[in-house]
Amino acid sequence: MEKPQAGQNIQVIARAADILRALKQDNAGLSLGQIAARVDLPRSTVQRIVNALVSERLLLTSSTGGGIRLGPEIQSLAEAGKFDIAELVRPLLRELSEKTGETVDLAVLRGDHMVFVDQVIGTQRLRAVSAIGETFPLTTTANGKAALAQLEDEAIAKYSAAELRQENGASRKLVDFLGEIERIRSQGYALDLDEHTEGISAVGVAFTDPAGTVYAISLPVPTNRFRRERDELIERLLETRDAVLRLV
Repeated sequence: MEKPQAGQNIQVIARAADILRALKQDNAGLSLGQIAARVDLPRSTVQRIVNALVSERLLLTSSTGGGIRLGPEIQSLAEAGKFDIAELVRPLLRELSEKTGETVDLAVLRGDHMVFVDQVIGTQRLRAVSAIGETFPLTTTANGKAALAQLEDEAIAKYSAAELRQENGASRKLVDFLGEIERIRSQGYALDLDEHTEGISAVGVAFTDPAGTVYAISLPVPTNRFRRERDELIERLLETRDAVLRLV
């Protein structure tokens, strides 16, 4: 049977967490009264918890009356808790490559392009291979389109505008591209059918890490083989995406 003191301690921790979350939403700081209203606690209770958090450097009180803000120890804990996405998901990428025999790429969204950050090379004699650090466009690649589908339409328009305007004066209408993005959101994967590189097709999925960074996993495959194995490649990639989401 849990002792009353233990239960009280757990309640205090939960209340402290609520206070920290309330302050996370307001970088400018809040007064004791504002915090109390947001977490629905008496001001006196908030005062006691805030004092304890300040003593641990988890909160700061402004000497100029600017209110209470998150403290430096929060930043230290956040830095210590960061993890390497590439290292975390690599076993899953390797497993996907073993199941399909194909090259598996991991890329990260950096503004208006994708950057390859990891790769597991497939065992097929004829395979697609790109260099780590290489950049790829957004609107003609499976990983780029999958990554864009994680964003709001306004951000998609911002990042894809230049690519949608081709050098020869022709342009792909944004409304048509947004229609493709909506289909990607619905089905959970994006396709590149000879769009970026002739003779190479790909399927891609994307996910967002806890820090809000968008990553994409893709399978680039010679088009003739992709046509034959498309359904299985999509199924395997979606399984990998689900496994990644359980991790992150």
